[in-house]
Amino acid sequence: MTRSRSPRSRNKRRASAPHPLLGWVVKLGLVGLVVLAGFAIYLDAVVQEKFSGKRWTVPAKVYARPLELFVGQKLTKTDFLTELDALGYRRESAATGPGAAAVAGNDVQLHTRGFQFYEGTEPARRINVRFSGAYVAGLSQGAGGNLAVARLEPLLVGGLYPAHHEDRILLKLDQVPPYLVETLVAIEDREFFNHYGVSLKSIARAFWINATAGQLRQGGSTLTQQLVKNFYLTNERSLTRKATEAMMALLLELHYDKNEILEAYLNEVFLGQDGQRAVHGFGLASQYLFSQPLAELKLHQVALMVGMVKGPSYYNPRRFPERALERRNLVLDVLVEQGVVPADQVAAAKLKPLGVTQRGSLADSSFPGFLDLVKRQLREDYREEDLTEEGLRIFTSFDPILQMKAEAALSETLKRLSAGRGKGIDEVEAAMLVTSPESGEVQALIGSRQPRFAGFNRALDAVRPIGSLIKPAVYLAALERPSQYTLTSWLSDTAFSVKGQDGQVWKPQNYDRQAHGNVFLYQALANSYNLSTAKLGLALGVPTVLKTLERLGVSREFPAYPSMLLGAGSLTPLEVAGMYQTLANGGFNTPLRGIRSVLTAEGEPLKRYPFQIQQRFDPGAIYLVQNAMQRVMREGTGRSVYSQLPASLNLAGKTGTSNDSRDSWFAGFSQDLLTVVWLGRDDNGKTPLTGATGALQVWTGFMRKADPLPLDMPLPDNVIMAWIDPRTGEGSDASCPQARQMPYIRGSEPAPGSACGAAAPAAEVMDWVRGWLN
Repeated sequence: MTRSRSPRSRNKRRASAPHPLLGWVVKLGLVGLVVLAGFAIYLDAVVQEKFSGKRWTVPAKVYARPLELFVGQKLTKTDFLTELDALGYRRESAATGPGAAAVAGNDVQLHTRGFQFYEGTEPARRINVRFSGAYVAGLSQGAGGNLAVARLEPLLVGGLYPAHHEDRILLKLDQVPPYLVETLVAIEDREFFNHYGVSLKSIARAFWINATAGQLRQGGSTLTQQLVKNFYLTNERSLTRKATEAMMALLLELHYDKNEILEAYLNEVFLGQDGQRAVHGFGLASQYLFSQPLAELKLHQVALMVGMVKGPSYYNPRRFPERALERRNLVLDVLVEQGVVPADQVAAAKLKPLGVTQRGSLADSSFPGFLDLVKRQLREDYREEDLTEEGLRIFTSFDPILQMKAEAALSETLKRLSAGRGKGIDEVEAAMLVTSPESGEVQALIGSRQPRFAGFNRALDAVRPIGSLIKPAVYLAALERPSQYTLTSWLSDTAFSVKGQDGQVWKPQNYDRQAHGNVFLYQALANSYNLSTAKLGLALGVPTVLKTLERLGVSREFPAYPSMLLGAGSLTPLEVAGMYQTLANGGFNTPLRGIRSVLTAEGEPLKRYPFQIQQRFDPGAIYLVQNAMQRVMREGTGRSVYSQLPASLNLAGKTGTSNDSRDSWFAGFSQDLLTVVWLGRDDNGKTPLTGATGALQVWTGFMRKADPLPLDMPLPDNVIMAWIDPRTGEGSDASCPQARQMPYIRGSEPAPGSACGAAAPAAEVMDWVRGWLN
């Protein structure tokens, strides 16, 4: 017989048994730990993968040509100082460190920064440059001794940015200026070198300050947490995001040392917005705010940037200078309190102005027209992601001094034309290119009458009728036949009409609506006569002229209509520059280019872009065309230039005006500069401008500022100079009062003239006969 248990015994047993709810809590806790461990493992993988791999996508940087200095170089002191200002050189009483310059009379002493070029590294050093007039008269080292050549670092003119428009200049910890790390730690995270990613002391201090102030005045995040938030997370405000941030900060500190974390922070921190582009890191912010490399910054500049970390927009020194100054001085006071900087140094620093430049020096719209050209040429060899993510360094032929002079000439001319001609000028758009005749390098480019605003690039994309700019091709085709045509061949400038295959009648007219009778070939080009040009082109054959145009470098195909002889075909300003490049370079075709070389982000040479050259024409024929184009400037449609330029400056060029003055063109060159200018309306409307009254005026204003070298083409072996009578084109004796020299392809020159007394009556008879026939 079994005995039943007592109630007390049963209750005791129930009391000692675990509660079912407790079991579930334990189980859920274990599951939570497993999930947390899994999450931690996942976060650990995320932290290591990005931090150990490619941390940032860095856009390609585009640099201007470096300014090379040597004795005898054509360079004014004013232009040199302009370049130094653009590079952010500081004017000081003595050039004591990199990026400093001192001016005394015609002497400039500077300490260059040094730079890594495609060919190698240019060292930082002290140099002295002495100027005399428009030339470098002396170049020596700071410690004495002459220098053969010195090269400044190139100006950064822009970049090729990814869709998110982030930008940064990556730097190493040993490249930062004194006090930056100490200031950053003192202001943002005093316990940085003592905690493991999260600082309970900082959190408690922030909680106490915020509680006593009754508002959020201080955060408790460490520098490591800030880096995690910027590098991995979003700006979402939630406990989940904050917890994730803390965990990732602990994991980051577990795998990487403090210096690695600090270096990443210096490169990642957000410090401003430059238009569409986000400015990340102290390296880029230094250029953006002060136009100086970070290593050259002084204490007051470092304090301003560190102060901006708390709120780059709120403490923007350009928009809120008083607020930024107060914040900077607060940072300086903390440095004294923390014993980082002596009080006397801080007192001196607080007397300094903010010192920021008027505008950001990094705007990707600084030279948008030229950058557009560079992008298009780069895309022939590189993928888009290579250009926007790999930090390539692109070295170009861009000349910032010439660009600024071109922009000034355009602005001043349009303003003057608007005041003088009134209605119609404000609607006129513009394009302009400046190249080197010898190398084909593009040195300046304007794609709009507002050259600093990105948009439709008329220099590259505006396809417009070129008018009389085609005429040198017609005359070149003729002068390649010296047995038939010379500069003094007679052409008939009289009215005519031609019936085309479609039955349409083409009846050209001169601009002045007048016929000029018999004229010399060079006079027809100099004065841009349509009738004589069209007759000459028809005699040669339109296909022949179009083939000459192709050999000059024009790749577009045009129909062989007679109207093409007077410029009915359309080209872009860039294509016109390519065509005239061959004329300016003695018949040698050189494709236009803007890029010289490319380096990787690590400075390894990647690719060079040497100029290519191909002889397309006999130098003698080109020489004759150049002679006629110089007469355009001396006695023809371009003669107004010498009201502003010295008569000793030999120039060659050609005006161009399309029907109803819809397009105003001028293309011309000196020995060292080829410049093409276009003015017109985007809607193809009429303008009050011809080539001479519009584009030529811009061209002249630029040449006056650029002060080019006079055109001086050597006489080709197959060209001789012969004395002629300028009234008849017949040979003359050098002693005759009116005798002039004229170039001819050897064998095509007129027979030498007889004595002046015997030749004069014959000349008079010829003049009487021609006058009677006309």
